[in-house]
Amino acid sequence: MDAVDVAAYTVLTDAPEGDGTLSWNSTTLVLVQVRSGVTTGLGYTYGAAATAQVVGQLLADVVAGRSVWDVPAANEAMSRAVRNVGRPGLVAGAISAVDIALWDLKARLLGLPLVWLLGASRNEVPVYGSGGFTPYDDAQQDRQLRGWVEGQGIPRVKIKIGESWGQAEYRDRERVERARRSIGSRTELYVDANGGYTRKQAVRVARFLTDQDVTWFEEPVSSDDLTGLAQVRAAVSADVAAGEYGYSLPYFRHLLDAETVDCLQADATRCGGITVWLRVAALAEAAGLEISGHCAPHVHAHVAAAVPNLRHLEWFHDHVRIEQLLFEGVLDPAGGAIEPGASGAPGLGLTFRTEAAERYRV
Repeated sequence: MDAVDVAAYTVLTDAPEGDGTLSWNSTTLVLVQVRSGVTTGLGYTYGAAATAQVVGQLLADVVAGRSVWDVPAANEAMSRAVRNVGRPGLVAGAISAVDIALWDLKARLLGLPLVWLLGASRNEVPVYGSGGFTPYDDAQQDRQLRGWVEGQGIPRVKIKIGESWGQAEYRDRERVERARRSIGSRTELYVDANGGYTRKQAVRVARFLTDQDVTWFEEPVSSDDLTGLAQVRAAVSADVAAGEYGYSLPYFRHLLDAETVDCLQADATRCGGITVWLRVAALAEAAGLEISGHCAPHVHAHVAAAVPNLRHLEWFHDHVRIEQLLFEGVLDPAGGAIEPGASGAPGLGLTFRTEAAERYRV
């Protein structure tokens, strides 16, 4: 491996966005490119632009000069190199982006789609439309949901609830009711509270969600509250999901040991890249659970197709929009599934739009 390059790109949202515990008006993609001869692999994460400094200052020299074939060895070397700076957060995102780029490079050098290199368990990856942000008015939410269901044929969608740390519960209920009316009775409806509720509040809200046939209740309480997650899971009928803030493999072991979830989520752009995501999927399989890919759909597409216990992948509005702006080779979710590797393009199948992206560069 000859060199590691990194840059950050910030894209404004197309409307104010927010969930139960946070609001934002822009999102930053940190792009890593690793070069071996004339071949370049790419990977990325979403987070603060400072993540790029972690790559440049702490990780680039660790992986440069290593064999391009031994990605797990490079991943381990990066993890050891950051011992004294702390792994969760920015550092984990940086490791993840480099790891993804290394897998992309390896597949490109072999001339294979990444899913072919990993070995496919399925040809199609089910997706669910994800957005329904709390600042949306009724018309915005309705347009977005109908766009997925009627426009693209996606049979499962998710909205955000838990607004204002659970202080707007009445509006949460109204928005769930409107979502059900928008999508009809045959489409799966999911909700994500982003840890905005208290334990008993989440259980009370879940009774209403059952009446609306909501089958997925994501982070009803903080994902750091393992006892609370387990209590809510035991008390509600919807599947409880969490794991998007897992930055290391032991965290997922703790989630599983505490019996907190019915479906484990993991984010390859945070947990340590494709290397660690595969290990998380194996942990979930050993526990008799499925795994769901969190956000960054074009990072997850190939690795999601490689595991037997996949439930689905999040087709997150914010990230889909950015990936369509910055990359060629994006996938089509029509019918509710994507087909990584179908084009035969090597690696992740993405080409970075260098000139088009320059206006967003930080």
